[in-house]
Amino acid sequence: MHDTKGGSTPMKWLAGKVALIPVLLAFAAGGYFLHWALGPVDSQQSTVQSAGAKEQLYVCSMNFSHHSYFSSTDPGEKCSYCGMQSIPATADQMAQGDPNRTTLSEAAVKLMDIQTTPVKRMFPQAEIRMVGKIDYDETKLAYITAWTPGRLDRLFVDYAGVPVRKGDHMVELYSPELLSAQEELLAGIKAVGELKDSDVAIVRKSTLDMVRAAREKLRLWGITQKQIDAIEKSGKASDNITIYAPVGGIVIDKNARQGKYVKTGDRIYTIADLTGVWVSLRAYESDLMWLRYGQKVEFTSVAYPGEKFAGTISFIDPVLDPRTRTVKVRVNASNADGRLKPGMFVKASVHTKIAAGGKVMDAALAGKWICPMHPSVIKDGPGKCDICEMDIAAAESLGYVSGSEAAKDAPLVIPVSAALLTGKRAVVYVRVEDSPKPTFEWRTVELGLRAGRYYVVRKGLKIGERVVTRGAFAIDSERQLSAKPSMLDEMKGGGK
Repeated sequence: MHDTKGGSTPMKWLAGKVALIPVLLAFAAGGYFLHWALGPVDSQQSTVQSAGAKEQLYVCSMNFSHHSYFSSTDPGEKCSYCGMQSIPATADQMAQGDPNRTTLSEAAVKLMDIQTTPVKRMFPQAEIRMVGKIDYDETKLAYITAWTPGRLDRLFVDYAGVPVRKGDHMVELYSPELLSAQEELLAGIKAVGELKDSDVAIVRKSTLDMVRAAREKLRLWGITQKQIDAIEKSGKASDNITIYAPVGGIVIDKNARQGKYVKTGDRIYTIADLTGVWVSLRAYESDLMWLRYGQKVEFTSVAYPGEKFAGTISFIDPVLDPRTRTVKVRVNASNADGRLKPGMFVKASVHTKIAAGGKVMDAALAGKWICPMHPSVIKDGPGKCDICEMDIAAAESLGYVSGSEAAKDAPLVIPVSAALLTGKRAVVYVRVEDSPKPTFEWRTVELGLRAGRYYVVRKGLKIGERVVTRGAFAIDSERQLSAKPSMLDEMKGGGK
């Protein structure tokens, strides 16, 4: 029979059966999932316990791949994420169940190009770069001044930049005081001659004292002994007195004009000895820990491409410039050939080796004694400076590590590329050596100073452990997808 409204009865029955198929499939899938999740616990447990190497871990029975952050050794503990009952972990899950570890396949390691480097002890070397310019050595500047009032009748050096030698004539000066002092000397000499045969000893003595006083007056006014002898020999006072250069160098300033009247102390010339120059540099405050008095510095100038010059740090300013956040560093450099010109811009670098505790190590200064005013004076023991006669100081008192301290263990270091910086601390990935599959352990470490391509490790690593130096970000990204501790968690916590 046929249903006049909805069709035949067999067709209705067939349609109802077809509608039940998706429901039956859903129940079958759910049963399979529960079998996979809850599974043959005995077989899994036996597999893990047969290894007998590690304590049994229990993982989330709902979804291990998304709740792998949870693991426990207590079989009665439930997943902290979903509240599902935990189940014994398989051998693979045992390796992955540790939230601090990540296990990868050999193919994944090759694809991610993961490379490791052992943690080791060494003396890392830091390079500090600075910029600055060549300047005059202030200790080698000299002024030619008027020692008595007078008139500049002649200037032998007409412009700045002229090189002069010590003893070269510079100025002819007419001075009434000098003329009077010469006449006083000649009069005294004449009186001594007249009293040569006198029986009054006290008169002869006073006359000789007057002559000596006149000579000393002329000497103090800048007249050389040779000029004084010439005046006595000629027996005639000179209207003009020549002033000679007290040092050799370059005339960098001409402060007077011919015919000018000058007073005592007026500057006529400024002479700079350029056989030695200062290199005035600027160092950032973050680099001050690497800089020490007496360190060797290399610098270059665009005037001489490819050529390196050397100097010694002679002064580190104790005051920081608040505008530039830099400190002035002065370097003494030799310039015997005169190629370094004041005003030249230079780029400088200091290479510093770091010993245990972040101290500066310099084998050339270990156990030495240095003059605190002249860093070029270095001796094997205590004593006095050959230049200024000050007591020299031990290199250790100037911030260097002693020879005995340098012989101690070098600091523990890792390459810069191994550290994922999160703040006060950093994340590194350490290769687990005893794992059957490539396994990497997530670890937070405390870093010290950075020295070139290395970080000094204060806490968290041991010598010989292999840290990931290439591919660490890829491992960290995989851990983030698996909800495991990662660099992101450390950054959220501020790296505390």
